[in-house]
Amino acid sequence: MRQPAHQTQFRPRFLKPDRLAALRAMALERVLQLAGAKPDPYDPCKWHTAQGALSVQGSKFFHWTQGKGGGGAIDLVMHLHAWDFRHAVDWLEGHFPLPPPTAPRPATAPELQLPPPDRRQLPWVEAYLIQQRALPPALLPPLIQSGDLYADARANAVFLLRGANQKPVGAELRGTNGACWRGMAPGSRKDHGYFSAATSSSPSSIILCESAIDALSALALHPQSRCLSTAGARPDPQWLPDLLRQGLPTVCGFDADTTGETMARAMMTLHPAIQRLRPTLHDWNDVLQAKL
Repeated sequence: MRQPAHQTQFRPRFLKPDRLAALRAMALERVLQLAGAKPDPYDPCKWHTAQGALSVQGSKFFHWTQGKGGGGAIDLVMHLHAWDFRHAVDWLEGHFPLPPPTAPRPATAPELQLPPPDRRQLPWVEAYLIQQRALPPALLPPLIQSGDLYADARANAVFLLRGANQKPVGAELRGTNGACWRGMAPGSRKDHGYFSAATSSSPSSIILCESAIDALSALALHPQSRCLSTAGARPDPQWLPDLLRQGLPTVCGFDADTTGETMARAMMTLHPAIQRLRPTLHDWNDVLQAKL
């Protein structure tokens, strides 16, 4: 194992748990700068290291070249330099001898603006989901009754994201007129909740999909599962650890394309309990339509 060239500058000593926590919470961007990494000029989350490209999302990092990830500044230093825990802590202590400055308060999140329901457009949206997307008609009434699916004035299909205590925290919007437009309601907090559907009160597993329509398509194909949308191929949504603690077998059903495969590998690296369930075509709706 490679040892830091400046190892003799630091004297290993006992650190209180709160000091270790402070070092671990150090901004990963500051650590990368000191380690000689260069920020990508086009992607603010991407950094270039001597070992290859590395992405940072909050306290988590993922090394694309090596297919490895982790969390916290100590893990990052261990990963970058191939050091053990003690040497990584020594290095951080040497460069950050004082407690890290208090992080600035995040800007107030924009208020959620859900589009108002328009029942006049609901038949059009239902026809689109059944006729063009091949969703079984029986899946829609429970979602419409609960408010998890509705139509807005522009005939968009609105799929509600729910968070703690079933509170709405956002919505996926899918256009049903002409071009296949998709987006999110302004102020949506994708890390605070998700769209979910199930036909069984005791599902046998959880399938994570990239969109609400894919989640409903996966549900039609796997009716004993509970199917969720991550609202985009994201490897580590904030709500995922709590979901995993429920104990149900969980699989990543992201699309069978480069983005889906990359994000699925990242998710399984960060959460080893998750396994891969790859659609046999590009996505679950393609699989469902192919069965017609």
